[in-house]
Amino acid sequence: MTKDLSIVIPVYNEEESIPELLEWIFRVIDGNKIDAEVILVDDGSSDGSWPVIQEKAKSDPRIFGIRFNRNYGKSAALQIGFDRSIGDVVITMDADMQDSPDEIPELVKMVKEEHFDIVSGWKKKRFDPISKTLPSRFFNWVTSKVSGIPLHDFNCGLKAYRSEVVKNIHVYGEMHRYIPLIAKWSGYLRIGEKIVAHRARKYGTTKYGMKRFLTGFLDLLSVTFVSRFKKNPMHFFGSFGILSFVTGFVITVWVIGEKLYRQLNNLPTRDVVDQPLFFLALVALIIGVQLFLAGFLAEMMIQSRSKKDEYLISDRTKED
Repeated sequence: MTKDLSIVIPVYNEEESIPELLEWIFRVIDGNKIDAEVILVDDGSSDGSWPVIQEKAKSDPRIFGIRFNRNYGKSAALQIGFDRSIGDVVITMDADMQDSPDEIPELVKMVKEEHFDIVSGWKKKRFDPISKTLPSRFFNWVTSKVSGIPLHDFNCGLKAYRSEVVKNIHVYGEMHRYIPLIAKWSGYLRIGEKIVAHRARKYGTTKYGMKRFLTGFLDLLSVTFVSRFKKNPMHFFGSFGILSFVTGFVITVWVIGEKLYRQLNNLPTRDVVDQPLFFLALVALIIGVQLFLAGFLAEMMIQSRSKKDEYLISDRTKED
């Protein structure tokens, strides 16, 4: 059994906002006659969020609650929600009511009728302090340039996906910011953007600080590396290995050639080991060999752990 829409909402200490948010969501989807389910994932809340979710789930069969035994993070909450979802379209939103459920119908339309794989919200006008908006803009600019995806707000929790997308990607760690990039490397290239309303926080306090911007850049490097080279790590290690080895070899030839030239022309010479270039060449040669070995070992690990390549099939003419 499938539905038109699944709404996945990670929850962490949001007991005050949950009833109001659910009332707003159902007012919108009922008014637009959307057959939907709401999946609330309690990410180890320490307040009364879970009892509130339980109460709401008992009163409405369209609400499904999942509770973690501790705080695993937003990525884990989204992944478990994606696994449980049965909607043709999956929308994610935060539980703090800063995302407006009024955006839901248009997001569903963009995925179903305009055939986007992903539609990411863009909170163009924000109600956050400048200490938060300026780092966010810089972070989004860097992420856009590195990923090649022209989005303005990777951090926006309000996003819509085709069901196939969320069923064929894996979100872990703090990679929820980079779902569009993960999807792109999985072959889902139709990524759109919609300007959405941003509302000032009504209840509670923000769960994020400056630390997320520092870790965000590390996560960006990680997801970029893994996405590009997880199937062929030798392409990464081998390229740098060749560069390092060739550099060391050229320096070695230069040092030896220079000494021979001076000896043949009766010019003053010094021992090779007395020249700093000799040690630079030695280090470059060793690093080059080590990078090659790292690439070979990584390739062997992939071959031993993968029985077959994982390819995503988007269509077929006949069922097997």
